[in-house]
Amino acid sequence: QVQLAESGGGLVQAGDSASLSCSASGRTYSVRVMGWFRQAPGKEREFVLAISFFDGSLFYGTAPQDRFIISKDDVKNTVSLRIDNLRAEDTATYYCAASAFWADSYSDERMYDFWGQGTQVTVSS
Repeated sequence: QVQLAESGGGLVQAGDSASLSCSASGRTYSVRVMGWFRQAPGKEREFVLAISFFDGSLFYGTAPQDRFIISKDDVKNTVSLRIDNLRAEDTATYYCAASAFWADSYSDERMYDFWGQGTQVTVSS
């Protein structure tokens, strides 16, 4: 099993940046990719961005690539998501997820074996 713990988020002003972090523990050697999903109020959960722990390859979702930046720390087994120039539509619960699969795409929730509890990002204007 792999345990994921998110941190960061909270109430932020439009135009500011938010930094989210996800720390993995347990059988982290099985993790191939870690990613972020988000779920806005009244909407389905959507894939944001993911990164390979093997070679750092990035897998993009619907989020604009110029505002959403993902990074990883192999030593600490953490993945971070920075969201720049926050907008009201970025308000959502952000979930960290880990996949043990090798695949060409990681946009489907079913590719992920482990999930964090989620952290709320609320953008105020």
